[in-house]
Amino acid sequence: MERKRYLKKTSLNEALELFFQHPALSKLTECEEITTPEALGRITAEPVFAKISSPHYHCSAMDGVAVRAADTFGASEVTPIQLEGEQFFPLDTGDKIPDDYDAVIMIENVRKISEDKIEIISAATPWEHIRMVGEDVVATEMLLPRSHRVRPYDIAVLLSCGVLSIAVRRKPSVAIIPTGSELVDLMLPPVYGGADYEQKSPPPGKIIESNSHLIAGLVAQWDGQPHRMGIAIDDKDEIKKAILKGVAENDIVVINAGSSAGTEDYVPQMIAELGDLLVHGVDIMPGKPVSLGIIEEKPIIGVPGYPVSAYIVCELFLKRLIYKLLGLPAPQPNKIQAMMGRRTPSRLGSEEFVRVKMGRVNERLVAVPLSRGASLLNSVVRADGILRIPSTSEGIEQGEKVGVELLRPIEEIENNILIIGSHDIVLDMLADEIKISRPDITISSAHVGSLAGLTALKRGEAHIAGTHLLDETTGEYNISYIQRLFKKDEVALINLTYRQQGLIVQSGNPHGIQSLNDLAEKRLTYINRQRGSGTRILLDYQLKQLGIEPDDIIGYERELYTHLAVGAAVASGAADAGLGILSAARALNLDFVPIAEERYDLAIPTNFLQLPQLQVILELITQPHFRQRVEALGGYDMRDAGKRINPNSLEA
Repeated sequence: MERKRYLKKTSLNEALELFFQHPALSKLTECEEITTPEALGRITAEPVFAKISSPHYHCSAMDGVAVRAADTFGASEVTPIQLEGEQFFPLDTGDKIPDDYDAVIMIENVRKISEDKIEIISAATPWEHIRMVGEDVVATEMLLPRSHRVRPYDIAVLLSCGVLSIAVRRKPSVAIIPTGSELVDLMLPPVYGGADYEQKSPPPGKIIESNSHLIAGLVAQWDGQPHRMGIAIDDKDEIKKAILKGVAENDIVVINAGSSAGTEDYVPQMIAELGDLLVHGVDIMPGKPVSLGIIEEKPIIGVPGYPVSAYIVCELFLKRLIYKLLGLPAPQPNKIQAMMGRRTPSRLGSEEFVRVKMGRVNERLVAVPLSRGASLLNSVVRADGILRIPSTSEGIEQGEKVGVELLRPIEEIENNILIIGSHDIVLDMLADEIKISRPDITISSAHVGSLAGLTALKRGEAHIAGTHLLDETTGEYNISYIQRLFKKDEVALINLTYRQQGLIVQSGNPHGIQSLNDLAEKRLTYINRQRGSGTRILLDYQLKQLGIEPDDIIGYERELYTHLAVGAAVASGAADAGLGILSAARALNLDFVPIAEERYDLAIPTNFLQLPQLQVILELITQPHFRQRVEALGGYDMRDAGKRINPNSLEA
């Protein structure tokens, strides 16, 4: 079947204008009356006016006695005046001022002589210490304008002025329709695998449906009312039926997946048949295959199926659409200037949204790009911000100043400790453990391999580099690389752990793998780590010792970036084996063939050692409870954790 093409790829600005200038989007949601206490966070549909004044009677602002000011003239500490009978009236703060009295003497300036006689040491002026009617708000005064978000103190003033209910904009209702015959909804009763289905992976070819939950969460966060509909299979009639139901019952319809140009991508066609297809394809990365249209005067957004694309498209279009229906501008993300830590190329002609990690290194706020695939939702979870690369740019150079849209509070980012280098599960445990005692500190790690981590450290991109680089000449770890890359005493090398490296193989070791020799002799498939990683260097060293050429290993050129990714490839059958750590094999219930013990160290610039956040980390890794937690994973030995290694000699 011939594939469809995009009708017309438009720029982001053109797409926004075409969509939001459509007459159907000029109407706001209708108003609804709700009680004042229920109005927290809602948007007022019309001005709100005070029904009564606040205060609505003259009341005392102090504990003391009500008096006639004229009776107190001349009173002082030197010349006190005595009042008796009806010349005074005791009261507390908030009490009504009795008729014929026009001032209050504070209790501190009153001495009781008897039940009906007092002495005062301070004169009063008329209306002193009295809150007059309407001092705060006068009846009929406007309390809140229209299109105002109701806050806790707004509720208090409304109630104090007798306003018991207000008119607010109805939350825009958003129908969310996931499409795809391959989708399964784990939140529904089990459809495979029995009662414990949630602990198992779906059958091959089936995909867990999660995007609708992502979109629903965004809608709720943006003051909308999400309505997740059931999965619509890849059938024109089913999709049509779902769209029409969504249009009939909601203000906005979001259709997830089926918006690209594949043979079963029916969404653009359905929008065109049922209404007006305004845009199909926008020059953004990720998120290009977005569809925008109008059906029965209701806005329709066809969102791409990849989760990062879905998130970006919702941020760009759905967010401002919801707020437009509420009569508000969409909230803009906080932005901050940062220095790009690494050269980041981009495709000319498409505006790209790059997820970045951030941290303050040597007084500079550094942004480091994360993985850029549209399917990698975890890159958004781990990101501190989003960097926009304009469509007119071919990328960002290292050291260039850039504006970053924040995904986390700047206070968190300022306390980030950036660890760039080799991946290890211990770093994730360290990040979790530190939150127990110091929730203000965040460990952010980017997994690029040991050598790339040390290079990032040298460029001032990180506070710490995790490294396990074997020197083939000396058999020592990390020291020669530190000597080669850094000046004497520029970097401290501190041990984190020793760990078992070995071949991760399928459960039960069906191929009987006992050593690296078996990979070549049995012609088994292998999955490798990336160049520059300590695991790759160890593999090459071991192959050289055994006289095995890389070309003899099937799959040597296939690269992944973490031990867990290698384990997942083996577990899925994409490879028979891959070199990695024991804890990764155990995490995925795989078998393990030990090859070597290696030393995994933390390289830290010496001028960072006294940073309070670094001191917390260095103290934590020496704690017995942390060592026990790590060693319980299997394949780890924390015997030297926290020990400083001299990188200026080959003696550990």
